[in-house]
Amino acid sequence: MFVSENLSVNEKGNLTIGGTDTVELAKQYGTPLYVMDEQAVRKACQRFKNSIDKYYGGQGLACYASKAFSCLEMCRIVASEGMGLDAVSIGELYTAVKAGFDTSKIGFHGNNKTDEELEYAVDVKVGHIIVDNISELLRLEEIAKSKNVKPDIMFRIKPGIDAHTHDFIKTGQIDSKFGFALETGEAFEAVKRAIACENVNLMGLHCHIGSQIFDIDPFEEAGKVMLNFIAKIKNELGYEIKGLNLGGGFGIKYLNQHDPAPFETYMERVSEVVKNTCSELGITRPYIFIEPGRSISAPAGITLYTVGARKEIPNIRTYISVDGGMADSPRYILYKSEYEAIVANKATEERTEKVTIAGKCCESGDLIGENMPLQHAESGDIIAVCATGAYNYSMSSNYNRLQKPAVVFVNNGESRIAVKRETLDDIIRNDI
Repeated sequence: MFVSENLSVNEKGNLTIGGTDTVELAKQYGTPLYVMDEQAVRKACQRFKNSIDKYYGGQGLACYASKAFSCLEMCRIVASEGMGLDAVSIGELYTAVKAGFDTSKIGFHGNNKTDEELEYAVDVKVGHIIVDNISELLRLEEIAKSKNVKPDIMFRIKPGIDAHTHDFIKTGQIDSKFGFALETGEAFEAVKRAIACENVNLMGLHCHIGSQIFDIDPFEEAGKVMLNFIAKIKNELGYEIKGLNLGGGFGIKYLNQHDPAPFETYMERVSEVVKNTCSELGITRPYIFIEPGRSISAPAGITLYTVGARKEIPNIRTYISVDGGMADSPRYILYKSEYEAIVANKATEERTEKVTIAGKCCESGDLIGENMPLQHAESGDIIAVCATGAYNYSMSSNYNRLQKPAVVFVNNGESRIAVKRETLDDIIRNDI
């Protein structure tokens, strides 16, 4: 009935998440409201950790991609489940540090890191820095020399894999702002330069082929390509790469027709490819990292809105306007991302309409979605948009000077604030 397993209906006919009544949450905390189910987050973390332990014999680490959703509480939960972390900015890294995350289990990403970011990553002793270009390598070498340290690094590699997703979220092909290309020889030359550096240690390679990928085949192919490159480095340079990060991008169920493979199936199939390819190439199997983000946080979250105006345009469409929009849910205007929506206080009723859910921002494209099946919605109803735990809070803005919503975590029927709702004073806090 619902796209996420943690959603249900209670005796009042109201939608629940993690056993907590969403209508009551809207009354208690106001709307718009991000709601995250702690147990759903923990279960996903456990599935990734247990499967990587099983299929890689303990020689692997699942690192939560914090760009999907980052706050102090999320970092604490992920850390308590034995996960690593992937940070892509000094802000994400600072959040993890303030949450008490073990920095030796953090990988630091970014295609254009500043000197300030590199220095901070070195100072807090991140596990490794994922270097994206030669300029960064040379700057990091100088920073490390000045601090008399030798940080571990990985190189981000473009394996040339087309994962058949939206153009904006394909990152593994040659025409990408990320990483070193294999086809041109750029990656191999970069490896030679890194090996010659005195103040960095090239410990691994990294690739990421895209996001919201349902097919396991591209992940298998990426593994083969990366391992062949590792073999080339060993055979031609006599240098052994010890770590391989195969990235993330695992698809999740946004709509009922979506059918993602279980995490365990991905892990088993890719681990077989890694094992067999290493055997064929005569190389030692590297320590494997993966970076699930959306697949951990998205299904765990929903966003609650209150319906304002209902506008019916005969023979064209019906608009249901809510008290949020592109400022707190930007993925539709960015790349037409589709969601399932439910009238939370009418959850047992049939979805008899197809509507366009509109936001309140001063943009005609400010929509949550179009042609969305929904129960009959009227002013004052509460609408829940499902599987919004990834990339909504992270990408939220103050467009139109709207206040960012609160984030509430629920756990077995109890709720708590993790991120406070912004106030009007917060909006002008940095104004002079």
